[in-house]
Amino acid sequence: MAHEFSLKDLIKIDENIYEIPKSFRSDMRVPARIFMNAQMFADIKGDRSLEQLVNVATLPGIQKYAFAMPDMHQGYGFPIGGVAATAINQGGVISPGGIGYDINCGVRLLAVNMSADELAPYLSELATRIFHKVPSGVGKGGKLDFKAGALDKILRDGAQHMLKLGYGNEGDLEFCEERGRLDNADPSMVSEQAKKRGADQLGTLGSGNHFLEIQKVDEIFDENVARVFGLEKNQVTVMIHCGSRGLGHQTCTDYVRTMMHKVNQWGYVLPDRELVCAPFTSKEGQEYFAAMSAAANFAWANRHMIGHWVREAFHEVVGQSIQVRTVYDVSHNIGKLETHMIDDKLVDVVMHRKGATRAFGPGRPELPALYRNVGQPVLIPGTMGTSSYVLVGTQEGMDASFGSSCHGAGRKMSRTQAKHTVHGAQLRKELEQAGIMIRSNSDPGLAEEAPVAYKDIDTVVSVVDGAKLARKVARVLPLAVIKGD
Repeated sequence: MAHEFSLKDLIKIDENIYEIPKSFRSDMRVPARIFMNAQMFADIKGDRSLEQLVNVATLPGIQKYAFAMPDMHQGYGFPIGGVAATAINQGGVISPGGIGYDINCGVRLLAVNMSADELAPYLSELATRIFHKVPSGVGKGGKLDFKAGALDKILRDGAQHMLKLGYGNEGDLEFCEERGRLDNADPSMVSEQAKKRGADQLGTLGSGNHFLEIQKVDEIFDENVARVFGLEKNQVTVMIHCGSRGLGHQTCTDYVRTMMHKVNQWGYVLPDRELVCAPFTSKEGQEYFAAMSAAANFAWANRHMIGHWVREAFHEVVGQSIQVRTVYDVSHNIGKLETHMIDDKLVDVVMHRKGATRAFGPGRPELPALYRNVGQPVLIPGTMGTSSYVLVGTQEGMDASFGSSCHGAGRKMSRTQAKHTVHGAQLRKELEQAGIMIRSNSDPGLAEEAPVAYKDIDTVVSVVDGAKLARKVARVLPLAVIKGD
């Protein structure tokens, strides 16, 4: 029977950090750390996320802690909001459940050289134009359709290949994590079924919690860093949230199935089958890593294309002089090779971030030169009726969580429960009365993602800021929301 957690099971480190000690369960290799405050415990005690976090702490090769970010909730194997580093030279594993089905789901923030007041006369037409340019919905394809050979080039070179095809600009690559390409991607490790599902899905938004928002900067918390990021009060921004669509989902499905057949041969005793994993250096581990990287490249190409369509829409509706610049693009569901200082030694790890964002502080060579002195932008979307935040990575976060932060507000209500609780048409009316334009064909889809289905974004961000995982820079508010079903 699953353990029913109470706050008494957790050690309070400070007001924003709690810990489940290694002694809690005999198979834990490291303690588990949860970034939250006491009030947030009510939102997570009802699902399996804490049990899943304890399970993560049993993974071979895991280093320091199994981490959970303040937006944590139940996922497949790992909790969403989970972070784990496994040491490659200490038998470390790679787990598809620690990366997620929507491989390299992430967020891109665009900044526009106009104010919300200047955009107002064009906003309705612009939102409609983007809604038609960027298809959304389950399984929905777009105007591009890449056959086998052409798709392989995208899987290998990601967003960089889209620039070669004439889409986007160099700045879109410069301000994208990994410049939109993981080197170790191997398209031959991606199944034909996965390629078939992704062939016509580049430049499309998808469904669920994926969205595109036209926003305005509502408040600046750090003028100096905001200036470096090119953000100022009342400026128009655009936030894009989507991933690798059906191609990524199929890739995860394929390798979960492969590893399920092999896990006993590796001698792993898993507390949960969904935690299935492979030794990183094994044939299966390497093949999954190469396929996952190819799917990640597909996701970057996807957001690159959506950014291109958005820029095109601004030019068509507002004017050719409008500049739409990529501020940054961060990944949520990804496994990457990173090197971190652990117990005074540099250790090469497979970093699993599942529903979590890289939040590197100043000085890291992985960051664009423009941001290297201040740290990377950390993008935390809220909900369609509330606010989203731009933060900056910190050195304290490098030490506290391997340079990781949360990826959003985090669900506190399942999609089914939300649809039973919220009336989509009424929600649409309320949002529009609040001045937020909605472009979506699905009222049930809106209900699934209602603000009430999520944790309070201000509280989540206050924990991130209070724990010094990242520091607040700016808050943005939605002006228009584009969503699928």
